[in-house]
Amino acid sequence: MSTYFNDKTVWITGASSGIGEALVKELALKTNAKIILSSRNADQLHNVAEKAGLKNNRYAVLPLDLMNYKAMPDIAAQAVEKFGKIDLLINNAGLSQRSLAMETDIEVDKHLMEVDFIGTVALTKAILPYMIKDGGGQIAVVSSLMGVFGAPMRSGYAAAKHALHGFFDALRAELYNDKIKVTIICPGFIQTDISIHAVTGDGSRQGTMDDATKKGMPADVFARKMLKAIGEQKNQKAIGGKEVLGVYLKRFFPALLAKVVRKAKVV
Repeated sequence: MSTYFNDKTVWITGASSGIGEALVKELALKTNAKIILSSRNADQLHNVAEKAGLKNNRYAVLPLDLMNYKAMPDIAAQAVEKFGKIDLLINNAGLSQRSLAMETDIEVDKHLMEVDFIGTVALTKAILPYMIKDGGGQIAVVSSLMGVFGAPMRSGYAAAKHALHGFFDALRAELYNDKIKVTIICPGFIQTDISIHAVTGDGSRQGTMDDATKKGMPADVFARKMLKAIGEQKNQKAIGGKEVLGVYLKRFFPALLAKVVRKAKVV
């Protein structure tokens, strides 16, 4: 892994906790990559960098809010200014959901789409001209197994993640001649606070940890597997426990998957 990421500048969104924090720690420990950390909370980002052992010349903090998608061109310019280039953008920031479709206010669906899809797409579009000018690069996006198949209590979240797959699959084809690689990562249940921060039908936070998330793959293990997939320039990679079998059921036995999902306890 270190050989691939060495001498690169990696920009990670959602870097203040969970998967993003685990990625920072892994890159800090095993590579000499320069890292730009982004999320809404600058203090948390500095804390993550310090805990990861990053020296001042190896990292920069750049706060951003995916809801403020019109600011992305300016933020991308600031990111490039930090170290002169961006070799890899890891779109990790996002928001999950825990509510039935019929009980979810349409404004919540809109919010999920704006954060998980529009904000990510806007940031990606803003950085691409710099990558093309520099002769290439890589975009990685953290989707979800819900980007491949839907499940109860995740309707708006699954919709936004499915949208990411459509956009980034098309983008990969469009940028082939520009030497821009696109990798979509689909996590299953990972031990993070994603379910605690998930929105419910009225937009409020769930505030509790799902049992499946609590028992999921440790974030540091996931980060190593994710970085391996990025280093191998995979088009798409599902990472998790037995839940990743849903990807293959969707492809080969969709009727069986529908039956399994209906009976599954997902919260």
